[in-house]
Amino acid sequence: MILEDKKKAFIQLGLFLGQFSAQPYQQNKTVLFNGVFFERMQSLINQLHESNSWFKRPQLEFAFKSWSNALTQDNLDKWLKFYDLSNEKLKTIGLILAGNIPMVGFHDVLSVLISGNKALIKLSSNDELLIPLILDYLVTIEPEFKNRYKITKEKLENFDAVIATGSDNTARYFDYYFGKYPNIIRKNRNSVAILNGNESKEDLFALGEDIFRYYGLGCRNVSKLFVPKGYNFDAFFESMFAFKDLINDEKYTNNYDYNKAVYLMSNFNILDNGFFTIKEDTSYASPISSVFYEYYEDLDALKSKINLDNEKIQCVVSNRLIENSVSFGSTQNPALWDYADDVDTMKFLVSL
Repeated sequence: MILEDKKKAFIQLGLFLGQFSAQPYQQNKTVLFNGVFFERMQSLINQLHESNSWFKRPQLEFAFKSWSNALTQDNLDKWLKFYDLSNEKLKTIGLILAGNIPMVGFHDVLSVLISGNKALIKLSSNDELLIPLILDYLVTIEPEFKNRYKITKEKLENFDAVIATGSDNTARYFDYYFGKYPNIIRKNRNSVAILNGNESKEDLFALGEDIFRYYGLGCRNVSKLFVPKGYNFDAFFESMFAFKDLINDEKYTNNYDYNKAVYLMSNFNILDNGFFTIKEDTSYASPISSVFYEYYEDLDALKSKINLDNEKIQCVVSNRLIENSVSFGSTQNPALWDYADDVDTMKFLVSL
């Protein structure tokens, strides 16, 4: 397959997904094969929350918008210009996908297909409907992709390399079974924010997006705050209150009630605003409806700590308080070249 043909197919996919980024959904007459797929996608969106109650319509629409913004000619060109894609490897890459947020595993699928390899895909049970429809659309746009992927529910066999995403516990399983193959094995990661007390209301509101988007289930969601000694949380809580409607979601509320009860029974000191709690804790992974915080006194010492804990952290949010941090409100809009675990997937694939 010619690289430019692959790009064109994914650009069309981006245009297709963009139709479902906000209601009411409007057909874009320039999008190919809408007659076949527009109603299928609408129907799927209506039923997805039945298969995964975290996949509510606003979360799906946000994911579609993010992917639509990413899959453009400029972004694909910028991403791929660093790799030699002149020769297709046609290696079979086993993919074990996560399903914590909508389409979270699609970047691996995209990377395998556009690098000139074949994807042997094991879907997460939490996201087993959306990616197959998207791949159907992609094959309709570019039929050559038909023989470039296979979805299986069986044990992975007959592959050349593996990219597997899971928890710290499943990573040990992956290491055992796939360690003899070229592999990328991803473990638990969380994102953090560093505050210094000078953040604006707009900054803190945007931080709420980093915390609450996808209910906090993604590795790019902020689950831990680093704040200076004596930090006053009033402005922070005031900004978080904009997300109070989350308490109307039954599953979120169940998590909030349960986690709050555990904290209180354990005599932990928490701050609570009626739908969200924060707790002083040195851990990075906080439960749904809660964020941990930790005080710091010296920014340089904090930078050293974050460097030491690099394998636990997906991204750092701040107002340029630390090198390579991202701006508030941007964690769930990664670019194509913002690789999970900071491991260059495309470099891995083209080097096989």
